[in-house]
Amino acid sequence: MPKIGKIAYLIPQFPGQTHMFFWREIGEVEARGTGVEVFSTRMPPAGLISHAWSQAAIARTTYLFNLRPLSAAQALAAIPWKHLRADIRQEGKGLLKEILLCAPAARELARQAKARGARHVHVHSCGRSALIAALAKLMHGLSYSLTLHGPMSDYGIGQPLKWRHAAFATIITEKLLAEVQTDLAGNLPPVLRVQAMGVDVETLKRSEPYTPPQPREPVRIFACGRLNVVKGHQDLCDAIAMLTARGIDATLEIAGEDDAGGSGFRKVLEEKIAAEGLADRVTMLGAIDADAVRQKLLEAHIFVLASWHEPLGVAYMEAMSCEVPTVGTAAGGVRELITDGVDGYLVEPRSPQALADTLERIIGNPEEAETVAKQGRQRIVKAFRSSLGAETILNEVESLVI
Repeated sequence: MPKIGKIAYLIPQFPGQTHMFFWREIGEVEARGTGVEVFSTRMPPAGLISHAWSQAAIARTTYLFNLRPLSAAQALAAIPWKHLRADIRQEGKGLLKEILLCAPAARELARQAKARGARHVHVHSCGRSALIAALAKLMHGLSYSLTLHGPMSDYGIGQPLKWRHAAFATIITEKLLAEVQTDLAGNLPPVLRVQAMGVDVETLKRSEPYTPPQPREPVRIFACGRLNVVKGHQDLCDAIAMLTARGIDATLEIAGEDDAGGSGFRKVLEEKIAAEGLADRVTMLGAIDADAVRQKLLEAHIFVLASWHEPLGVAYMEAMSCEVPTVGTAAGGVRELITDGVDGYLVEPRSPQALADTLERIIGNPEEAETVAKQGRQRIVKAFRSSLGAETILNEVESLVI
């Protein structure tokens, strides 16, 4: 058992609508006797603060971009330019601007973490938060580690700098590990671990067996993911229209909100639903609490997330843990989670026709659906439970000499 008094977590725009798994991992760390100090860059938009635990999380989170001018001036004076010149020459003014923006937050992170007894910070991002941690290391000696949750192209410039000074990193899939080893050769931390963020399999489970849709019963389909074109909700709406045309009575509920808190891609989806006459079949739920997501999963006959690309997909894990037949896309790292026809179903992305065909297959084969649902939960319990992520981070931090 690790014997670490306290560590810090740095999570950008915490607590957002997709941050339940960060909150679970913090709980798992604390359950093992290690205290956690929580830091973030800034609060997310109000429309994305949706969980029952959000206010508790906000109350214990220190936001690093709420600084006084004097603190910012002191931080800028402490920037270690000799350690940064080569990276700035390589990446240009864009990185220089990011360093100037992040240095005050880095000083505050190091100052407050150390004052509270945390000498290591784990960063659940490789974006701006990772640069803050790297600067905190160079300026004030604060040890840090990273988790990569998706393609590095999603996380901005300065990747060599962010990774080079980390004590270790966890990466959620083998596919991403291979990309990192190729793209950042010579700039990697000494330890890399493949470890997905997992789910709470004791909370996300059934008290009654899964029941497939019965004859003449509307098929309840549930989707959960932020409202963005790459999540494929529009493709799923098209698939619902195709099922309707085939005489299959199916309804869809979509949980999630766009990054603008409701004024962005949500409007596009609402217009599509109205134009295709799906208002009585497709319901937009907005950002909902984790308990509400669990209840929707337990009520659903099928879970679908039709992402165009997905690094791995915690939403899939939650559905599989709840023993719901789960349909994903054969894109990104999802193949490392779902084996088609065994513990879930895979279709090609951007293919409403393939989605409709797979949904019709599930509806028409209830015994297969029950078997796949059971094997889906077994897959999550074995390899994607939330305790594994916490154990990996604590074991690596314990091995450090800080």
